Amino acid sequence: MIIAASIENAHFYGDIIPSMYRLRYHGFKQRQNYNVPSYRDMEYDAYDTPATTYLVWRDKNKIVRGCARLFPTTRPYMIEELWPEALNGAPLPKMPDVWEASRMCIDKRLPAHERRRIHGEILCALQEFGLLRGIDWMVGVMTLPIWRACFINAGWPIEFLGVALELQPKEKILVGKMKISSHILKSVREKFGIDYAVLENVSTESNQKIA
Repeated sequence: MIIAASIENAHFYGDIIPSMYRLRYHGFKQRQNYNVPSYRDMEYDAYDTPATTYLVWRDKNKIVRGCARLFPTTRPYMIEELWPEALNGAPLPKMPDVWEASRMCIDKRLPAHERRRIHGEILCALQEFGLLRGIDWMVGVMTLPIWRACFINAGWPIEFLGVALELQPKEKILVGKMKISSHILKSVREKFGIDYAVLENVSTESNQKIA
């Protein structure tokens, strides 16, 4: 199951946010050597704010093993500030029904079957959260191989916006439009064999709307 954690409710879930930052440190700083800020083995940046929602998967010991970050585009967001040229002159979204998705991370130290389960539940949680919050689409930035592996091959079609931008030698990123719909949620669920709503901390009535 996935917890939608924020600064407003994190106190109900122990060290859920520090544990998530530690997973991101392992995934982005140690394993991939990204040039991102860190502190005491925790990775963070300017978009980890009170406006941020984290979709978090924890194991039986309450250790975070998978996560994704969501941020409203009505506030200054990562693509807008760091890579606006990737949209090749197209207008940047600044609407309450468009959010930015970023920092998707799954613990590579886990066995493949467990990583697959976490992957499927995070994708479903992105869709469920979007449907519950009235989000029309999300925007994200990744390399084409990661887009394919994480989304397209998982039953979630992506519309690319703008042009490929070279982040570093032999690594080009693309901005993707990630549509939110019950049809895509159904497609992803079928791909991963998920037949239940994955968001844990939402009302039963809300879950019935997306079940």
